[in-house]
Amino acid sequence: MEDIVLKLAVIGAAGIAAQWFAWRLQLPAIVLLLAAGFIAGPATGFLDPASDFGDIYRPMVSIAVAIILFEGGLTLNFKEIRETSTAVRRIIMYSGPMVWGMGALAAHHIGGLSWPTAIVLGAILVVTGPTVIMPLLRQAQLDSRPASLLRWEAIINDPIGALFAVVSFEIILVYVGLHEADNLLILLLTGFALAVGSGWLAAKLLVWAFIRGHVPEYLKAPVLLASVVTTYALTNMVLEESGLLTVTIMGVVLANSRIASLTDMRRFKETITTLLVSGVFIILTASLSLEDIRSLDMSAALFVAALMFVIRPVAIMLATIKSGATIQERILTSWIAPRGVVAVAISGLFGTLLADAGVEDAGRMVAFSFAVVVTTIVLHGFTLKPLATLLKLKKDAKPGILIVGGSRWSTALAAKLKEADVPVMLADQNWNHLAEARLANIPVYFGEVLSESAHHAIDPKRFSSLIAASDNDAYNALVCTDFGPELGRSHVFQIGRTDEKARQSISFTLGGRSLTKEPAGFLDLREKLLKGWTFQLTRLTDEFGWKAYQSSRPEGAIILLWVKPTGALVFAASASSSPGPNDKILSFAIPKDDVRAEAASQTARKAEATAAAKTAEKEPGKAGAGTAEAKPANGPASGPKNGKDSGK
Repeated sequence: MEDIVLKLAVIGAAGIAAQWFAWRLQLPAIVLLLAAGFIAGPATGFLDPASDFGDIYRPMVSIAVAIILFEGGLTLNFKEIRETSTAVRRIIMYSGPMVWGMGALAAHHIGGLSWPTAIVLGAILVVTGPTVIMPLLRQAQLDSRPASLLRWEAIINDPIGALFAVVSFEIILVYVGLHEADNLLILLLTGFALAVGSGWLAAKLLVWAFIRGHVPEYLKAPVLLASVVTTYALTNMVLEESGLLTVTIMGVVLANSRIASLTDMRRFKETITTLLVSGVFIILTASLSLEDIRSLDMSAALFVAALMFVIRPVAIMLATIKSGATIQERILTSWIAPRGVVAVAISGLFGTLLADAGVEDAGRMVAFSFAVVVTTIVLHGFTLKPLATLLKLKKDAKPGILIVGGSRWSTALAAKLKEADVPVMLADQNWNHLAEARLANIPVYFGEVLSESAHHAIDPKRFSSLIAASDNDAYNALVCTDFGPELGRSHVFQIGRTDEKARQSISFTLGGRSLTKEPAGFLDLREKLLKGWTFQLTRLTDEFGWKAYQSSRPEGAIILLWVKPTGALVFAASASSSPGPNDKILSFAIPKDDVRAEAASQTARKAEATAAAKTAEKEPGKAGAGTAEAKPANGPASGPKNGKDSGK
């Protein structure tokens, strides 16, 4: 018992450590997870999942795969597929069967596998795992169209590939005489209809229960998770692995429904999926034995090469003819097709079932699948970024800033950021507030930045930081709270954030960081702008360093951020270090000429006051007369006249 607990702890720790190092080193996380699993399994023998976990090993992996596919379905919104729907549909309908057929031929004639094993393997390799694609897309920063193509294909093709494998296996059982052909068609049709129908019905019941308030807020995520597992298990009782299609349908239906708490549930599922992907990859890699690795020979290498360089490109290029996809998008999609958890899990399942049915080389299917998974993960993981850059399908790599709230101040800020080659966009739901920005050719978004349409029009991954600069502090806090999970809490800023007034202040758990070290509100910044303050961009050098720059600043100057030579942005309010040579510092201050003019004016006023004081000391009577003469001008009657009348 203690050994099992220790091994589970090692799996969890190694999985999260691999994810963290991948983020830190900008490497594909799946590659590090494969390395961790290989070290824990075949290399050291510390993990042997089949014997360590016994009978629950395969059900555990199957449930994890179902949850991963459901979470993937939650990311598929029909609004984002409008431009690529034809290409996605053709890839799923045409390229999948082509890969199945050509893969089976290659596995038999090149890989040397028997026909039963080759046919099932060809079906399994139709899948392109979302567990691999999603982390790669997160790091590669592709344009929305090619990213949508790869994501939709990966998530939809996973259950379809599993069903292809089921069909292949059932046909083989009929061929060897273990099943009757009459019942095969009925079983497949019933299983498919049940998978689609139960997935749709379960999702609609959840939507109804959530909207009507029949499930409390704190139970929504647990109810959703339990529903996914239950629906998957019930559908699988009718047709093996049809539950994968069921949970995918559930996810897609929920993603396109109007549930207020869907965002929170999606984040919860994303957290669960990250843990499951990490653990499952390590477990499946650790389950590979040294004998399986040694069974891979030159024929297996040639099969993998044929799959990657011939079968996949031919299938995609033929399927996407006149689909609306550009030639660059078709080339990228034809190359990027990494396999992942589903391919390994299904190959292990059907390898065992085929062996039980008397197919001698069924065990080699697992080794072939792992060879494809490892090769595609490594090659596609390290080539996605360079290929996307070469094909010009990559977003601007420079970190950008999204400014919410159109005003003269925010427009001037956006213009100066654009001058510093920082990608910037100004968003506001008032068309007039964006007039100056549009005239200055600053990218704008007209509409509510918190709306669902804005989520698809403004990809948060295009921007590394956000500045909420509207005239409403509560709205600024709401925007920062909404974008915080996407961009990171340390990358959302707002103007006017202060904790001085406890009764009016917002909880520290809401909103973003203050944009300025000394809180400055909307009215304060606007007043400074009207007084002649401007945004100033200054580059530091070896001779003109940080201390010299600070001493050259006018009194009260506000340093907002600086841009590193690499394009990285550092905000002054949260900076842990000082800027260095070649950093460009953006500040908000009164121009030096205005400072000199104001100083000269103050000096002149002081000189006049001093001269007047000296005159008063030298000629007190004259000064007093002058004062007396001044009074009648402001008084109701003339003093001297009244005095003359009394003298008479």
